[in-house]
Amino acid sequence: MRVVIAEDDALLRAGLELLLRGEGFEVVAAVATPDAFLAAVDEDPPDIAIVDVRMPPTHTDEGIKAAVAARRRHPRLAVLVLSAYVEESFATDLLAEGTAGIGYLLKERVGRVERFLEALGRVAEGGTAIDPELVAQLFAHRRADDPLDRLTPRERDVLALMAEGLGNVAIAQRLVVTEGAVHKHIRNIFAKLDLRPTEHTDRRVAAVLRYLESTGRQ
Repeated sequence: MRVVIAEDDALLRAGLELLLRGEGFEVVAAVATPDAFLAAVDEDPPDIAIVDVRMPPTHTDEGIKAAVAARRRHPRLAVLVLSAYVEESFATDLLAEGTAGIGYLLKERVGRVERFLEALGRVAEGGTAIDPELVAQLFAHRRADDPLDRLTPRERDVLALMAEGLGNVAIAQRLVVTEGAVHKHIRNIFAKLDLRPTEHTDRRVAAVLRYLESTGRQ
């Protein structure tokens, strides 16, 4: 798998490059600025990009802007964004144009190597990986009269893990329940959020988007 790293912290950038090369990834480029990142992606598009949220020159939202720009130029590019803090507006900006092949993790997750590599692989394969802390904060900021209030606590747990990008087997393992129980909870979520099956809509993605829209766009 081919990767571009965009991280202005030299130690973290070198650490990521060393980790990924050791795991068999091909690091196409490891750069420190948004412009260098976009140039690297344009010159030799990778399978996935790992991008810091806050980058030079202002260290505000340059990384997110570069990630969104890269996705628009290369729609098949998977992007995993790393942030030192939970920044809901930045996360929803990134997710606004679709959740396939998108991840948003806190930098502290990088130290949990197995979980980090699992998330990276899931995003590269077109899935989603949203940091549990972001999911928790979004749930905490739900509006009044929100359709999510129809869900039971267990259904909220399942939807939160869906928002992180986990599949049914992984959700069952995390909650220590059967896969059949997870299927039942997901059916209930679809029903309570009025998500009916259609030929053109993935209800799982729609449920996650409904959740993110409901909690993140206030």
